[in-house]
Amino acid sequence: MNRLDGKVALISGAARGIGAETARLMVDAGAKVAIGDVLDERGRDTARGLGEAALYVHLDVTSEADWQAAIDAVLGRWGRLDILVNNAGLFLGKDIEAATIEEWHRLCAVNLTGVFLGTKLALPALREAATTSPEGSVIVNLASTAGIVGSKQDPLYSMTKGGVTLFTKSAALEFARKRYRIRVNSIHPGTIDTDMGDQVLVTRARNLGTNDVEMARRQVIERLPIGRMGAPTDIAKGIVFLASDDAAFMTGAGLVIDGGITAQ
Repeated sequence: MNRLDGKVALISGAARGIGAETARLMVDAGAKVAIGDVLDERGRDTARGLGEAALYVHLDVTSEADWQAAIDAVLGRWGRLDILVNNAGLFLGKDIEAATIEEWHRLCAVNLTGVFLGTKLALPALREAATTSPEGSVIVNLASTAGIVGSKQDPLYSMTKGGVTLFTKSAALEFARKRYRIRVNSIHPGTIDTDMGDQVLVTRARNLGTNDVEMARRQVIERLPIGRMGAPTDIAKGIVFLASDDAAFMTGAGLVIDGGITAQ
């Protein structure tokens, strides 16, 4: 028996990177997975590569209508929803003084409103599925080490991820109080070798007064006790753990997977 046999998951921002790798590992673990994203062609390719166990749904996480349509598509295909992974996110890479109000609103819309809408609109389906699952249903929110400690590179990103961190704890407590049997946990990646990770490196290089991204990469690796940047699979394995019954006694918790950077 696999860890996620009989489970159905919806993952936002899953066309590539951490989301796509999470979808792959969940299918390997026995789950059916809906891949939500605005990158339609990439998302369809990712879903096709996973076969009949995967479904692509167009999902702009800032849109209430898109969320409802995605959830309806999942229920129409598989009849239940056990796992929600709020993975979609933006990295701005601008100083407080340089960021515009429009950029701030966009950052909040994806990183904060997207998590709120996903949680709110998936709640009825998750609550229903929890009634027939021994350990209930699960929400996993993608936060960041920047949601735990300060960020030199993007304080506004840090502000939004700090919000995700505390929303996770508060939602976990609310759902426990209401006896919904929905566990809510967050995961906190460090610098990961993805498109967003590349944005972090570009920002770091710029802040050092250079265009040498490889130098910025070397500096990041030198600061990491584990001696390398993370890979998408490092985070995806943590998400699968939190989504599984192996984490049945965890709610309101934050799983840090950062190569040791926040231990210093």
